[in-house]
Formats: sequence, C-alpha cells, structure tokens
Amino acid sequence: MSSDIRLAFAHPEARAEASAPVDPRDRISLRDHVVAVEIGAFQAERGHTQRVRFNIVVEIRPHPAPLEDDVDRILSYDRITEAIAAELALGRVNLLETLAEGVAERILLEPQAMRVFVRIEKLDRGPGALGVEIARSRAAQPLRAVDARGEATDLHPLVAYLDNAMIDAPDLAARLDRLQEGGQPVILCVGLPPEPLAQTGHRAVQRRIELLAIEQNAWRLAARDPRCLVVASRTEIDFAMREGQMIVWAPSKLVLDATDGPQGPVHDTVALAQWLAEHVAAERLALPDGFAGLSGSRVPQVTLPR
Repeated sequence: MSSDIRLAFAHPEARAEASAPVDPRDRISLRDHVVAVEIGAFQAERGHTQRVRFNIVVEIRPHPAPLEDDVDRILSYDRITEAIAAELALGRVNLLETLAEGVAERILLEPQAMRVFVRIEKLDRGPGALGVEIARSRAAQPLRAVDARGEATDLHPLVAYLDNAMIDAPDLAARLDRLQEGGQPVILCVGLPPEPLAQTGHRAVQRRIELLAIEQNAWRLAARDPRCLVVASRTEIDFAMREGQMIVWAPSKLVLDATDGPQGPVHDTVALAQWLAEHVAAERLALPDGFAGLSGSRVPQVTLPR
C-alpha cells in the first residue's frame, strides 16, 4: 500500500505528523468520540439520530513554562469535546462538512491551538463508515483601517514571492504594476540571493546569516523600483499597508521575535513567505509557477505568472 493511501485512511494524527515541518508542534488528540445526532441531507435521515464518530488532532503552540502541573496552563481535552457539543447544540445540519468546519473554527479560537485536523464519520449509513476530514490553520486577525467616511475596514494584503529571476527580469516594473491592479496592499517576499552564503556549522548563527542574506536580497529588489519600501517590524508593515505602499519584507525582526515563528529552516523561503501571509491575514499568497507552500494553510495559493 502506498504511503498516500495509508495516510488517507490513517488516524488524523498520522496526517498531522506526515505534514509537519522539520520542527513539529506538540499535538493533542481525541479518538473515537461517538455521539448520537440527527444529521443528513436525505429524507431517510430526518427525524431520528445516528451515531457519528469524531477523531480530532490539534497542533498547539509551546506550553508556557513552567507548567506546574496546572490544567489551566494547557489546552484541555475537555475544550475539544465542548467544541463538538457546542456546535451540535446549534441545531440540525445537513452536511458533515458543515459540522467539521464549525468544530474546527471553535477549536482554533483557543489561544494555544494553531492547526486542527477533524475527521467525522457516520457509522449507521452502511456496512462501513462514511466520513469527511478537514485540516484548518489559525488565521491572524486582519489589520483594521479607517476609510475616508470614517468606517473601519479589514485590510487583507496580497503576499507575493519573487524569485531571483523575477527580481532581475527587465519587465520587473510591469510585473509590479500587475500585482497592484487589485487595489489591495502588496507585500513582496524574496529568497536567498544568488551568491553563496558563508557556512558556519552553527545552527543559530547560520539562521541569522540566512535571514540577513534574505534582507540583502530585499534591498536589491528595492533598488530596482522606487515603489518598493523595505520594512521589518509589524508596526512598519501595518503603517505601510494603511498608506498603500508596496512593501518588501525584511524578515529578521519578526522571525526572531515571534513566539510561534515559522517552522523549519529559514532558508525554506517559500515557507517563510507563507508564514508571513498567515501572520498578516493575507487574501492570497502568489507563488511562481513550480513553487508550492506547505499544506494546511488558510491562505489560498495562486500562481504568479513569469
């Protein structure tokens, strides 16, 4: 049996582990939680209950230290079953997909929850179990801005990753024009520069060298178009978005200051751009053809024409 088929029918915990980055988060899980509910789109499913089984895995941010053996310092298992009960209490639904979305949303309201896998199965509709499985990640709160009428609106930027070929392209200005056509704020992310990096063999030092190299590449891009403003802090990003400026992200400050920073090495610069897109509640993440972000993100990915 191929690994894809095995994972398709494995517990969501195996799916979480398989899609985890190099430095995975802690996980808690609920297995085989069965509840009798009235659910279903077919007439034969109306007016009586059927057994529904829940399997849920939640990836969590690091626990505050020390734990002191205090249940209030963790995401309790009770919060998962309470999320199920609260969603079922809203009333009858037709689709397992609707129920799964609601349960996932409630779990992600918990401060420690970062990503959740929800599998729900009907046990009484046939000889086997019929079900759905979804994976959802925490999305950051969007920046709020006040328009000319004094009304508050959410700002969802477009985050675009430019590789070195795009930075050096003779039609760079036209490419940036197209990115601005949608009217939303644009944040540009870049990768490592084409030149070889110094290699130290020291993980923490190498991480800083790679972040600084990305920032050098950001300045290289900014030198090619006067619209590009290199920014580092979240305050600078928010101000530049409100002012409608085209941003080039210098990642060191945000990455090094983050309590839940990007998973894995920073030289995976596409994953770094995806982390920023989630951090700023981006509308989309635009990647060059042939590039792909990590699975499980709430930010839709689109292809950036070359």
